[in-house]
Amino acid sequence: MSFKHLFSRSLTAAPDRLHFAAHSHHLWPDASHDGQMAAWADAAHMADHKWGIIMGSLWSAAQGHVASELALPDPSTISFSPNTHDFLVRIISAMDRPTLRILSTDGEFHSFRRQMARWVESGKIVWRQVQPDALAAEAGRNEYDLIFASHVLFNSGRVVDIAPLAALAKPEGPWVVVDGYHGFMAIPTNLTDVADRIFYLSGGYKYAMAGEGVCFLHAPPGFAPRPEITGWYAEFDDLALSPGSVGYAPDGRRFLGSTFDPSGLYRFCAVRNMLEIEGLTTEVISAYVTRLQQQFLSNLNVSHMQIVNPLGDKPHARFLALKGPRASQIHAALAGHHVVTDVRGDVLRFGFGIYQDEKDVDRLHDILKLID
Repeated sequence: MSFKHLFSRSLTAAPDRLHFAAHSHHLWPDASHDGQMAAWADAAHMADHKWGIIMGSLWSAAQGHVASELALPDPSTISFSPNTHDFLVRIISAMDRPTLRILSTDGEFHSFRRQMARWVESGKIVWRQVQPDALAAEAGRNEYDLIFASHVLFNSGRVVDIAPLAALAKPEGPWVVVDGYHGFMAIPTNLTDVADRIFYLSGGYKYAMAGEGVCFLHAPPGFAPRPEITGWYAEFDDLALSPGSVGYAPDGRRFLGSTFDPSGLYRFCAVRNMLEIEGLTTEVISAYVTRLQQQFLSNLNVSHMQIVNPLGDKPHARFLALKGPRASQIHAALAGHHVVTDVRGDVLRFGFGIYQDEKDVDRLHDILKLID
């Protein structure tokens, strides 16, 4: 079984490349090209009036795709932005506290860590990091304004249980923010039972296969009604407000900023439509990827490297992480053989997707034997 025909443009663009970094920059399927061209065509044909489609039928379709994937009860809680960092800043801006107490795991992504560290420098926040296994207990023992955790940790691939965190969340605080970037469309995710209590962030750059510029936020009703960092799109429904007043949309659009590049929305919807036609649900893709991961591990013998996130019977990240002192050396050697992977310190990551097949894994094994 192979799905390479869905990625013909990306694969033929670099035919000698083995791309095992689906967790970092997922290759774009051909459908994303069709979506990009549709964005250009609408801009050409409709000019200023394109926003009627973008904020109308296209926006609703994209919301519907996200809500369907996550089993969210109300698509209107979803808004879109070029990146998840925009949403993080707006969420924090909505917290009316002189100094915020923030708790997170010690395995969060660089952008979050950098922003937290800078706010600690300026005295805006007090920030504590704990190991993932200790997060729920620490959150329950102490009073925090905000609890932040990745659903799937980007470095180790470990899956964090968000249910006990959601149980703590209240409109007056604490707020719980889940970074779903390595979980969305990577592991089956049902947020029905926690949708009224957590914020959930993700985007199209990785497993949604839609590229940059199409990130989203699910914002629970009653939480953060008036972000301080805001743009005019947040009151898009009511531009007739009296001068000087600051209005907000009653739904997820209260977190919007200002004018943005809508092409990512076109790509995202085109990719989701393609997946639906092909019958490629997250469950189906995960099963396919798991078989490739099993094949990779079954014949893997890289000296002085150990698997960090072995396969089991629970939901698993779309990448396998190997830890050891040779991580950077192996990464560089693989690059010399046109194999794309990702390295973070002493952790080497191999990402898997539906643009690979068994022959690619065999070829990867052969190259690893050459360089080991």
